[in-house]
Amino acid sequence: MKSAHDVLLEIRVRRGRRVAQRLGCYLAIAAGSYLLNKMLYTVHGGQRAVLLDRFRGVLDYTVGEGSHLLIPWVQKPFIFDVRMRPHTFSAVSGTKDLQIVNLTLRVLSHPQVDQLPHIFKTLGQEYDDKVLPSVSNEILKAVIAQFNADQLLTERSRVSDIVRQSLIHRAQEFNILVDDVAITHLSYGAEFSKAVEQKQVAQQEVERSKFVVAKSEQEQKAAIIRAEGESECAKLISDATSVAGMGLIQLRKIEAAKENATTLSRKGDVMYVPRKNILLWLWLPGGCTSGGGVIHNQGACLRCTWVGMDIRG
Repeated sequence: MKSAHDVLLEIRVRRGRRVAQRLGCYLAIAAGSYLLNKMLYTVHGGQRAVLLDRFRGVLDYTVGEGSHLLIPWVQKPFIFDVRMRPHTFSAVSGTKDLQIVNLTLRVLSHPQVDQLPHIFKTLGQEYDDKVLPSVSNEILKAVIAQFNADQLLTERSRVSDIVRQSLIHRAQEFNILVDDVAITHLSYGAEFSKAVEQKQVAQQEVERSKFVVAKSEQEQKAAIIRAEGESECAKLISDATSVAGMGLIQLRKIEAAKENATTLSRKGDVMYVPRKNILLWLWLPGGCTSGGGVIHNQGACLRCTWVGMDIRG
C-alpha cells in the first residue's frame, strides 16, 4: 500500500509532466510560426524581388508577385517597384544665341525587369536617383544649345522629341526604360523678356502707323471721288439748264420753300401772317395802366404799354 505522501508526490509529478508538455507544445508552435514567418515573404502588385544569398551572392533571377519561400538567415529579399514613376528635374541652360533659359523636365520611367539583379549589383535600389538627374541635365543642356531662344517656343514639340529620343537611348545603357519626357516649364531671363516685350510694342506701333497711313490714303481717295462726283453733277446741271432752261432750279426752290414752311408750321411760337397790310398789336412788358387792359386802336396808347405795328406784306 502506497502512503498518502507517495500518492501526493505522484500527482504532482503527473501535473508537472502535463505542464511541461503544454509548455513544449506552445514553444514548438511559437518557434514554428517564427520560422514560417522568416521563410515567407510577399511581393505586392507592381513589384519584383531580388534575392541575396549569403553564400552565392545576388541570384540571377527576379521573383514575381505573390508569397514565396526562402531560407531563413541565408537569403534576404530586396523589393523593387517596377511601375512607372515620375521624376522632375530643373535646369538652367544657354541657347545658341547666348540667352539664359530656365527649364523643368518631367520624366516617366521604370526599370527593365529582367535586369533587376544587374541593377541591384551596380546601382542599388536608388538607381533612378543616381542616373536620371545627371543624364537628364546633360541631355537637356546639349539639346537647348542647338536652338535659338525664339525657336524654343516655335519648335517646342521638336525640342521635346529630340530630348525624348536622346534620353531613351542614354537611359537604356543603365537598364532604365523611359516611357515619356515632357518640358513642363520654360522661361527666359529678365533681359530677354524685356527685349521681347519691347519688340511686341514696336510691332504694334508699326501696325498702327500702317493703319493710319492706309486710312489717310482712303480718305484722300474718297475726297477725290467726292470732288469728281460734285464736278460731274455741276456739269450735268449746267448742261441741263442750258438746254431746258431754269425750270429745274425753280423746282428746287419750291421744294426748299415747301420744306421750310412745313418745318415752321410745326412750331407753336410761329404765327402765319397773310400777305397784305395789317395792324399787329404787341403786348410789351409792363401791363396796361388805362383800365383793365383795354386794347386801343390808335397807333400807340400814351397811358399804357400797347404798341401798334403796321406790317405790310
